[in-house]
Amino acid sequence: MKPKEKYIAFLRGINVGGHHKVPMAELRKEMEVLGFENVITLLNSGNAIFEAVPTAIEDLEKTISEHIEKVFGFPIPTLIRKAETIYKILTDDPFKNIEVTKDIRLYVSFLQKNVDSTMELPWISPEGTYKIIGRDDKTIFSVLDVSVTKTPKAMEVLGKYFKTDITTRNWNTIKRIEKKLEAGN
Repeated sequence: MKPKEKYIAFLRGINVGGHHKVPMAELRKEMEVLGFENVITLLNSGNAIFEAVPTAIEDLEKTISEHIEKVFGFPIPTLIRKAETIYKILTDDPFKNIEVTKDIRLYVSFLQKNVDSTMELPWISPEGTYKIIGRDDKTIFSVLDVSVTKTPKAMEVLGKYFKTDITTRNWNTIKRIEKKLEAGN
């Protein structure tokens, strides 16, 4: 029997503003129906840590997305990362030189596909409140000053330049995922 590998599923666009409701207990149950083990959900935004036999990321994304669409009745783009990818992001800490205040938000955006973009990085919005500070493979790192602008405008920029299924998590969520991964060892 092959050893299991740890993965993190990031579901896009669920439980936002009362739309596309997916209770985390039900998500966990459905992940187990698919044969995944040690499933842990985190927060209501659609994060699931699980173990599976090593499988191509694209196959996992398709399997989970298709299954949960059948169960919940609407499409749910699912982006998967291996645990080692999350550990690398945290170790590299793309935000280590950012001064965090009560109005500064740090975001990690996951792309489903690696997309060429004409955007030169770092990129700063004209008003200087949103910065895309870096990119690593299918991951984008950005900083938002919420004292001036809100997240939706920032997400429009990502959609314009990267035109793919994208889901974004706050840096604090990524840190919480790490704690859950560590607790599961």
